[in-house]
Amino acid sequence: MERAAQPAVPLGQMEVFQALQRLHMTIFSQSVSPCGKFLAAGNNYGQIAIFSLSAALSSEAKEESKKPMVTFQAHDGPVYSMVSTDRHLLSAGDGEVKAWLWAEILKKGCKELWRRQPPYRTSLEVPEINALLLMPKENLLILGGGDCQLHAMDLETGTFMWALRGHTDYIHCLALRERSPEVLSGGEDGAVRLWDLRTAKEVQTIEVYKHEECSRPHNGRWIGCLATDSDWMVCGGGPALTLWHLRSSTPTTVFPMRAPQKHVTFYQDLVLTAAGNSCRVDVFTNLGYRAFSLSF
Repeated sequence: MERAAQPAVPLGQMEVFQALQRLHMTIFSQSVSPCGKFLAAGNNYGQIAIFSLSAALSSEAKEESKKPMVTFQAHDGPVYSMVSTDRHLLSAGDGEVKAWLWAEILKKGCKELWRRQPPYRTSLEVPEINALLLMPKENLLILGGGDCQLHAMDLETGTFMWALRGHTDYIHCLALRERSPEVLSGGEDGAVRLWDLRTAKEVQTIEVYKHEECSRPHNGRWIGCLATDSDWMVCGGGPALTLWHLRSSTPTTVFPMRAPQKHVTFYQDLVLTAAGNSCRVDVFTNLGYRAFSLSF
């Protein structure tokens, strides 16, 4: 007996469903492609969308240029973090990291290459992986998340090498200080911690929420996003999105954005992209003006 065909979802209902998805969407993660022309953004529905930055930044850009070129289902739960190697896009969700080929993604072929899970204390523990950080010279991938530790994975062998402990609550974000083997981490405890990987020790702590110009007590103290460029750092979350001078531990610019941010990126020293509790990615072409928004 043949199975009866499933009725198609009416177009109007599909449009309502998509509108409700966008209304309740949170963009947790972003990553720029190796060529610098594309931006991947991951949301709370497990989807990854690919945008053309070169098209959106063009003087002839149209509204369609600010929509995704391709969107695909990457994880069953939220895509908490992403990072790009020379060839791969790496994405992280609940307790696992996946790899995708950029060349295949841009051809709209999104087949998973591999997946890895960090060593956790018990087999029942599946904490979210909120942050990924690539260290190209060492060929390491640093992970941070719900177990409050920084894990290091060898990208060649897929084995986990070591872990760093110091945060008193789970880790949201990581950033690399490229001129030195130092990693910054931000967490639910409200602190940005600077780690020297040569000694595997914490060397600096900035408690952002204690600075009056950044503090937003009604939003909490958590640090949800973090990015560095030489001696500069941008971070935000509960506290306002703020540009900091690292050597002096001084906040210099507070950005006029009301909603808490989940991700922030420096792009070619000129463009800063920020995303959070919406379906949009805000693009800044200087440090005080939002030029436009990309949208799922």
